Amino acid sequence: MAGIKKIVFIALGIVVVVGFIGFLYYRDTIFSKEILKLEILGSSTANAGDEITYTVKYKNNGNFVLEQPKLVFELPDHSLTEDGKTRISQNLQDIYPGAENVITVKGRLLGKEGDLKIAHAWLSYVPHNLSARYESDTTFTTTIDTVPVTLAYDIPSKVEKGKEISYQINYFSNIDYPLENLSIKLDPVQGFTFESADPKSLDNVEWKLPSLQKGNGGRITITGIVTADTGSHVTFAAHLGMWQDGTFVVIKDVTQDVEVIQPQLFISQQVNGSSDYVASPGETLHYEISVRNIGSTPFKNLFVVSRLDGNAFDLSSLQSPDGQPRVSDSLIAFDPKQVADLQDVEPQQEATLTFSVRLKNSFTIPDDQKNNVSVTNTVQAADISEVFATQINSKLSLSQTGYYSSQQGIQNSGPIPPQVGSATTYTIVWQLKNLFDDASNIKVRAVLPPNVSLTSQVSPASQLSNVSFDNVSREMVWSVGSLPATQSASLAFQVSLLPADPQRGTVATLIGQASVFGEDRTTGATIKTTVSGVNTSLPDDSANSGGGIIQ
Repeated sequence: MAGIKKIVFIALGIVVVVGFIGFLYYRDTIFSKEILKLEILGSSTANAGDEITYTVKYKNNGNFVLEQPKLVFELPDHSLTEDGKTRISQNLQDIYPGAENVITVKGRLLGKEGDLKIAHAWLSYVPHNLSARYESDTTFTTTIDTVPVTLAYDIPSKVEKGKEISYQINYFSNIDYPLENLSIKLDPVQGFTFESADPKSLDNVEWKLPSLQKGNGGRITITGIVTADTGSHVTFAAHLGMWQDGTFVVIKDVTQDVEVIQPQLFISQQVNGSSDYVASPGETLHYEISVRNIGSTPFKNLFVVSRLDGNAFDLSSLQSPDGQPRVSDSLIAFDPKQVADLQDVEPQQEATLTFSVRLKNSFTIPDDQKNNVSVTNTVQAADISEVFATQINSKLSLSQTGYYSSQQGIQNSGPIPPQVGSATTYTIVWQLKNLFDDASNIKVRAVLPPNVSLTSQVSPASQLSNVSFDNVSREMVWSVGSLPATQSASLAFQVSLLPADPQRGTVATLIGQASVFGEDRTTGATIKTTVSGVNTSLPDDSANSGGGIIQ
């Protein structure tokens, strides 16, 4: 009997213990799930890079004061904040029964379209008169709706096997926030042999980009050889992303599938008799295009279009004995109805097409082409196209003017009009501008007449050491040195005229024609410009123009 009582007593003890444990578990559940209500409010969708606001809302639904509350909020992975912190810890005031409050957190989300970005919040507390700490947590998910960044390939849908091609990867940001630590990474391409890139990459896989502001973009040009078999497809893939704490966060992907076709036409071009001609502003270019059938079947009624690109062209001068110039479209169309050689191009035969166009003397160029100025001609025939670039030498613009009135701090003296036997000084001004392409070894030369001498007045004074004069040849030289693209330089110097009796009743030459010489650092060519001399009539000096006849 005693043994039975003992067993009953033990069983009752077990029931009590289990019940107490169950009570503790129930109490924990009540505190964590019902006593404290915790939620995150925010936008369910967002564009990548948009600043969004999370509102963390909490309320004490119980009858106890929740003491020592502490909130931890964690922004979604790869978020951007002004202080760089994505995990926030904050101690709160005690939360009394029925009390509720909110805390806001701002951040910018990064990711690809369709990515789910999860924010997480934890709020821990100690109920009044208890020592245990309890915790509630919640999450909120935002879907990346769109990524306002453009990443696109500019590449033909069909390319010929064995052909060297150049394609572009264009990128552009419309995110209202500067993107830092950007890179573009390329997947390995089977069937394509990399040759070069502009801009260059250290590993030919990743291109680090400068800070990208809203409305800004750029491009990467890659050149290589298509080695895949005819009939196969080559897939190009690129990824634009940001580096964060050693992780590459992709925000945009792009792929391009290209079909490899059998080469059938070989298109070549010569300009002024050369396949690598370097042109100069103001020059007339004579184009000769050859289209050779390297296939096994003839081409019937082959239509060829030559499209010119570059604002250096003076399209009003476009002429062709074979084709039909269309100035409004910047092209020449070679129709087989008018060009007999295009009506039947047999294997291994070629058709030769010609046209001419003049380059402008001066023209504007984009900032990113100042040291690589060229014009292009794209020839298209039978769905095959070739782009030919012709580089253009820089042009040094020079003006030479004369003044008696004060110029650049140089004061002149002597009689006006000039008189025989009396010295009169004048100021000569050289204005020099380099239109494009960095230039070096620049020198300006001019010859002074026998009765004109060079004084020591030079402005700016820092150029005095760069001015020389040979008394025998009477040649004056200004050694300018280097001049970057689109930059200018000027020199003012004083000359003194002592008229002789045979010059009475005439205007006297103050300085002969001036010539500027330099080297184009991109093309390596020598560039030269010559301007007229200056006499005592001073047409550029409004105060003294026309008063140069020697008395």
